[in-house]
Amino acid sequence: TRPDLAGMERAVADFLRCAGFFPEGHPLLSETPSLVARAWAEEFLEGYRRAPRDLLAERMAIDPARQGEIVALTNLQFVGVCPHHLLPYAGVAHVAYVPGRHLVGFGQIVQVVECLSRRFALQEELAKTIAFELQTGLKARGVAVMLEAQQSCLALRGERQHGANAIAEAYAGSPAQQRDLRVRFSQVLASRSR
Repeated sequence: TRPDLAGMERAVADFLRCAGFFPEGHPLLSETPSLVARAWAEEFLEGYRRAPRDLLAERMAIDPARQGEIVALTNLQFVGVCPHHLLPYAGVAHVAYVPGRHLVGFGQIVQVVECLSRRFALQEELAKTIAFELQTGLKARGVAVMLEAQQSCLALRGERQHGANAIAEAYAGSPAQQRDLRVRFSQVLASRSR
C-alpha cells in the first residue's frame, strides 16, 4: 500500500505542536512536516513496496561440482528503523549462503538486505528475516547473516553509549548445515582482519 503523505505531514505537524513548536511560519520548521513524511515514505519504509522473493526470481544454475561451496558478501551497508522508538540504526551486514541448485547475482543479495532493512524491525529479527528469505527464496542449503550496527536508541537515550556496536546473527538450513556454516562463516569473517 502507498503511504498517505498528506496524513503523515499532518501527523508530524501535530507532533511538533504537541511538543510546543509551531511549524507554521517558523523559519526552520515550516517545511519539516513535508520533509519528514517524504523521508519516511520514500526511504525508511520503502521496503514494504517490494517482495524479497521477487528480487531473487532471476537465478543462474550452478555447476553441480561446485555445490557446497560458500558464497559470501561482507560489509553491506544498511539502515534500519527500531519499531520501539522510531529511531534508526545503521551498520553493515555480512551474508553467506551455500547454494542448492542456483546462484543469484551479488546485487540481488544487496537488494534483499535493503528491502528488509527498510521496514520496521528489531536488529535481531531483521537478521532472522534476511536468513529466512534467502534460504527459502534461493532454496539454499544454508544461510548465515551477521548484522553489526550502531543503535540510535543506545547512543542517544538512557545509557548514551556512543560507538557501541550491537551484533545479531542468524542461520537457516538444516541443523547439520547450520553447524558447518557457522564454522565456515566465522573463517570468512576472521579472514577480513588479516
